[in-house]
Amino acid sequence: MGTEFMMLMKSEMLLTAIIFFLLFLKIWDGVKSNTALLNIANVLLFVNLIVGLFGNTPGELFSGMYHNTSTLFVEKTVLNLGTFIISLQAFDWLKDHQHLLEFYILLLCTLLGMDFMISSGNFLMFYLGLELSTIPLAAMCNYDLNKVKSSESAVKMILSSAFASCILLFGISMLYGTTGTLDFREMAPLLGSSKLQMMAFIFAFTGFAFKLSAVPFHLWTADVYEGAPALVTAYLSVISKASIVFIFITSLFQLFHNYDSMWYHMLTLTILLTITIGNLFAIRQDNIKRFLAFSSIAQVGYILLGISSGSPMGASSAIFFLIVYTFSNLGAFGVVSLVSAKTGKEQISDFKGFYKNNKFASWVMAICLFSLAGIPPTAGFFGKMFLVTAGAAKGNYLLISVAAMNMVISLFYYLKVVKAIFIDENEQPIEQLAGSKSMKLALAICFTGAAVLGFSGGLFEYISTITK
Repeated sequence: MGTEFMMLMKSEMLLTAIIFFLLFLKIWDGVKSNTALLNIANVLLFVNLIVGLFGNTPGELFSGMYHNTSTLFVEKTVLNLGTFIISLQAFDWLKDHQHLLEFYILLLCTLLGMDFMISSGNFLMFYLGLELSTIPLAAMCNYDLNKVKSSESAVKMILSSAFASCILLFGISMLYGTTGTLDFREMAPLLGSSKLQMMAFIFAFTGFAFKLSAVPFHLWTADVYEGAPALVTAYLSVISKASIVFIFITSLFQLFHNYDSMWYHMLTLTILLTITIGNLFAIRQDNIKRFLAFSSIAQVGYILLGISSGSPMGASSAIFFLIVYTFSNLGAFGVVSLVSAKTGKEQISDFKGFYKNNKFASWVMAICLFSLAGIPPTAGFFGKMFLVTAGAAKGNYLLISVAAMNMVISLFYYLKVVKAIFIDENEQPIEQLAGSKSMKLALAICFTGAAVLGFSGGLFEYISTITK
């Protein structure tokens, strides 16, 4: 039992050990150099990533409250990879910050909560993981203590999250009241046509849509993203959203399979609104973080398009796209973070003439934006092709047509940024930014992933195999 426990919960136990080690470093105060602390943190997160790749054994613990499968191991690896990339990108931002260790402790607490959340087989475990992943994020949004917008971002984050959690918890309480259990497997066959249970399903769906920033539950997103530090915004946009999507894929569809028709109609409406409104508002933005915020909202719509099929193909497509999205979005945010940390500039207009002095960062930004737009032959093209193909299996041609038209709209505003970087002239372009080796490595990883991952057919085939 001891060995089984260690192997099944190795990700959570390793993260807990790293958190306590960082707490020890904070209390001990023996390492004075921020550079040394950053290197230690990066090594620890790299070890966490590598350990998660090997020795994975499916199983369950605590009477099914906690479980792991091959799919969940892949999902946790995606979260670990994204967190590691963000850690590499944080070098330039955190090297002079007095609260460096606090950032990593909060970061890893959220990651630990997400791991518990996606491995939950019970609503109690799920909710505890959800709150553990959410509350530290509010503190991270307020990490720039001297900025009013950062504090506003944290307040909006905690209030909106609390509201969404209340709605979700109310739905869970209804489900428990009508079924007498919180276990997913025991609850699934007990869900039927009861009006109270249908209302509970709607509340649960609303809570998750809030967390995903799906329209019309997105109003908090842009303000929070703008006020938070750039890399915290990246974490919210990629890692936090990915964990909720994984819950959709691995648990909720199985739990609410009796409501397939209701699922589909609610998802269809949500997808149409999310893709369209996300794109239309992205066009209007000049702040680069608000721009990427609405862009990420639109991307959620495409992910839900794949999931709406309710098929293994849809699940595989969503997971594959999230891997591509991790590289693409973090690459774009990495460049934004570098510029913000060095110059404080965050407007799209500030990037005019950026290519003149920063060629490598410009190409990273361009390829990542092309990937987000779904332009061939970038990885994003293949990711969106798989999502649209999965969504088309339902035969809803109106939905597919709207999704296709919105891809054209997104191409317009992504190219607007690329045009500013490569073509538009600027009398005072951003000076050459000497990023750290850590930042350059992170950008190189994102560039490679966004550029070539689509040609790796073996990855999608592997994901398809484990999601059957």
